[in-house]
Amino acid sequence: MLEGYGERIQYSIFRTWLTLREREKLRWELEKILKPEDGLLIVGICNRCLERVLTSNRPGSWPQQQSSYRIY
Repeated sequence: MLEGYGERIQYSIFRTWLTLREREKLRWELEKILKPEDGLLIVGICNRCLERVLTSNRPGSWPQQQSSYRIY
């Protein structure tokens, strides 16, 4: 479900660009399918903070441009 909202960074970590309304819709959709042992953590990262994110794996792991498409 999350692949329709953004990019997979790791197995269970996704990066998305969402409005407040989109974020609440996603949270609502996830609450319907999450199991009691599942956890959900939504962390907002501002552009200034994003500039300080360090990556040490492959170049381009955190592209700066938002995609103009959405996968459903």
